[in-house]
Amino acid sequence: MDNSKLILKQFHNCNILRDGKIINEDLWVRDGKIINPEKIFYDEKILPDYKIDCQGALISPGYIDLQINGGFGVDFSHNIENVEEGINKVAKKLLEYGVTSFCPTLVTSPSDTYYKVLPKIKKQNGGSRGATVLGVHLEGPFISLHKKGAHPEEYIKNFEHGFKSIIDMYGILDNVCLLTLAPEIPNAMSVINELCKRNIKVSVGHSIASLNEGEAAVQHGATFITHLFNAMLPFHHRDPGLVGLLTSDQIPPGKVVHYGIIADGVHTHPAALRIAHRTHPEGLVLVTDAISALGLKEGVHQLGQLDIEIRKGRAYIAGTNTLCGSMAEMSKCVRIFKEATGCSVVEALEAATLHPARALKIESKKGVLNFGADADFVLLNDNLELLSTWISGDCVYTKCKCILQSS
Repeated sequence: MDNSKLILKQFHNCNILRDGKIINEDLWVRDGKIINPEKIFYDEKILPDYKIDCQGALISPGYIDLQINGGFGVDFSHNIENVEEGINKVAKKLLEYGVTSFCPTLVTSPSDTYYKVLPKIKKQNGGSRGATVLGVHLEGPFISLHKKGAHPEEYIKNFEHGFKSIIDMYGILDNVCLLTLAPEIPNAMSVINELCKRNIKVSVGHSIASLNEGEAAVQHGATFITHLFNAMLPFHHRDPGLVGLLTSDQIPPGKVVHYGIIADGVHTHPAALRIAHRTHPEGLVLVTDAISALGLKEGVHQLGQLDIEIRKGRAYIAGTNTLCGSMAEMSKCVRIFKEATGCSVVEALEAATLHPARALKIESKKGVLNFGADADFVLLNDNLELLSTWISGDCVYTKCKCILQSS
């Protein structure tokens, strides 16, 4: 490839998050990738085509959301007739919150819904049209009736026919990257083995599993816990359940169990956030678990079969005080998490960038600002408020006025 024909950009007057540190250094981008400037200085001896003055902003990798059910009036599990349109709408709007990659999440549904929806949710690269679609997160229907949460009971299933139950339920799995199941269901271990062979990451959740059952799932290949503390047995000193995986001594050597946690100020108490972070910071992954109410204004909205009332930033079933899901957006979750735990800026940002990338084993390209990685990043002010979002080195959303200079 002739590099001389590719546009070279230099982002200066900034700090960048790299290798667990915030450093005062320029960021260089070419052909959608982050590049080593030494090659520019010493080998090619060329000037950048554009210099972008970041005006002192912090550059962080773009946020990655592994669990989001919809937003902006779109519900991925019920938007059967206009699947692609709904995905594209959410992908575009997520750029306003610094999300550069996400996993559309489908909750427990009848089999024919999966057959209609799954083939239409394609993995796709991000850009000005929206955030990257990494693959689908299937949350159910192979979950516990006792911890179903808002999942419809009539569609919950077990592994009566082992892995064949998976194929019969979903059809194709080509676009799936993460699957949540309850490990205590009979035949779950063989199913976990088979999913891992297909490079589908397995998460345990919506479950009444004991710690032993959770450990067995991890030993068979599970690597994630779905929204820690929510839809699982509460911590008990004689059997801590899935929460106990954070400190288990039965995890295979070298293996990290990651876990999603909703830091929206509603679903998880600040003290619970602190417990999780201080116990197992390396595995903590911020997720929004947002529903279709994300991004909608105060008032009553008809979303699917429900009338939802949004009051003071929370979504209730209309006319009641019953919460019906998260309205979290990732940029705010990062700030709430930092404030609640007292963690460093690096830890807060890596929980929404590096850690989810590691959970999917895509950290060579996503969630980092290393040389050779995709140039997906956000510019933030000192309060970690979003200034602009960039994918492949192109600005796809901005609140700030970066000064662009042509060399």
